[in-house]
Amino acid sequence: MKKFPAVFALLVLACGLLSGCRATREEALSAKPVIYLYPEAETEVTVTLDWGGELTCTYPAYDSGWTVTAQPDGTLTDAAGKSYNYLYWEGVSDAEYDLSEGFCVPGGDTAAFLEDALAQLGLTRREANEFIVYWLPQMEANPYNLISFQSAAYTDRAVLSIDPEPDSLLRVFMAWKPLDAPVELPEQTLTAFDRSGFTAVEWGGTEVPS
Repeated sequence: MKKFPAVFALLVLACGLLSGCRATREEALSAKPVIYLYPEAETEVTVTLDWGGELTCTYPAYDSGWTVTAQPDGTLTDAAGKSYNYLYWEGVSDAEYDLSEGFCVPGGDTAAFLEDALAQLGLTRREANEFIVYWLPQMEANPYNLISFQSAAYTDRAVLSIDPEPDSLLRVFMAWKPLDAPVELPEQTLTAFDRSGFTAVEWGGTEVPS
């Protein structure tokens, strides 16, 4: 998969780090999963990831897990007092994703499609904005994009453990591939997410090689 830098201001200080540890292999790249934590009160949270592949970049650095103090507004602070909006990881694997159902979207309609789909799935406006700003530059110039939101094909390979355990966990992972011509496929059903109590949210995606 080609390398794409983060383009939004929240990661300006981290761009050098993130672009420096991009994978260069032609494997499926699980690009830019990020994890948000929203406890009901200030809480120390430990997050570990069992990834069926190789981690190629993490921010803050993943050292057998992340331990941060999380605030209700999602602000995360590490032991050194540095604050973050989310936890970031990136990795490569030989995962196979299920594209048997989903959506075939004209490239020029990608932004509007993602705004609607992500709202249906339960991302907040801020979360959806950060998702779209990352992925849209890679997708909107394509004639068409085949988009399918993954469940077990992703979560079985990227197992998250969060302590204390959240009351609500949303994991949105988009597998997509550019197309030169439209294809017909069964439309995927998008299920709404109910946020309650301590909520954790993850979004990410990968471009599936043609």
